Amino acid sequence: MAGVVLIVFFLFHVLPADPSRMMLGQRADSASVAVINRDLGLDQPPVTQLLLYLNDLSPVSYHSLNESSPSFYDINKYKSSLFLMQVTDESCIAVKTPYLRRSYQTKTDVGEIIMEKLPDTVVLAFSAIMIATILGLFLGVISALNKDKWIDRLAIAISVSGVSLPSFFASILFAWLFGFMLSAYTGLNMTGGLTEVDPFKGEYISWKNLVLPALVLGLRPLSVIVQLTRSTMLEVLSQDYIRTARAKGQEWKVIVGRHAFRNALNPVVTAISGWLGSLLAGAVFVEFVFGWNGLGKLTVTALENYDMPVVMGIVLFISFVFILINIISDLLNSALDPRIKNV
Repeated sequence: MAGVVLIVFFLFHVLPADPSRMMLGQRADSASVAVINRDLGLDQPPVTQLLLYLNDLSPVSYHSLNESSPSFYDINKYKSSLFLMQVTDESCIAVKTPYLRRSYQTKTDVGEIIMEKLPDTVVLAFSAIMIATILGLFLGVISALNKDKWIDRLAIAISVSGVSLPSFFASILFAWLFGFMLSAYTGLNMTGGLTEVDPFKGEYISWKNLVLPALVLGLRPLSVIVQLTRSTMLEVLSQDYIRTARAKGQEWKVIVGRHAFRNALNPVVTAISGWLGSLLAGAVFVEFVFGWNGLGKLTVTALENYDMPVVMGIVLFISFVFILINIISDLLNSALDPRIKNV
């Protein structure tokens, strides 16, 4: 996460855009620009800006009791600090939740913005990974059990097509085909978020708007899971203990379900957990094309407005989720295969 902060912070400081000009317009006078830069802390050297940002982000940080700036953590405003220890009459050390600062454009706390958009992205990502997991495991097992038959070739063709299609192209294709050309039969829309507003019903959840973006977002992990499940199942089915079980007269469905499938799950669980974190970050094109009001669309808007705190907050949040998911994946793998604990 420290590496993510350094890389993104560096990228924003080598770009030629000016946040103050984005806020005030290109014809703003130099005095107004100077005031905005001072309020946002952009008049400081890049190293100082980085240190101040890390201080705001750190759970244990040093703060002034007198200075109140919209760019920095304000002790007098934010009362969520778990512990305050006054060092001098004008400074203190705080134990607090990480502070992601405020948006340049809306002046809203970045944490609040992320929490507002997060549910839509989580619903989309989990729906996509569920579709990919269920269909991927099913097609992978069927493909392995029918090696070199027509259903095996069909599953391989589907997986190769899913990997080959870029997300933005697949989004446009699915939106045009199923949301426009065949909308009379599918009942689906080209664009739309999880919640919609009806003049008579008020605000309601529109689950049909979830179908197309979830399918598109799940295409790539579906393809990987199919291929991985197929290859792992074929490897497991060729092991000696599977032949021994068959020689003892065990039913084939018991061998596949109890022995082969469980032992083939370890690499698949790792892939699924990795893809879940990737879907949170990779939903940018899908959300933008389908008009899904999640973190992906928010990231595009923030980049267009050069809203660095929002972009930094989203990147850091997704990085944290990705790391957490990988830890959970390691724990699940050790539970499925006790041999991993000894490695």
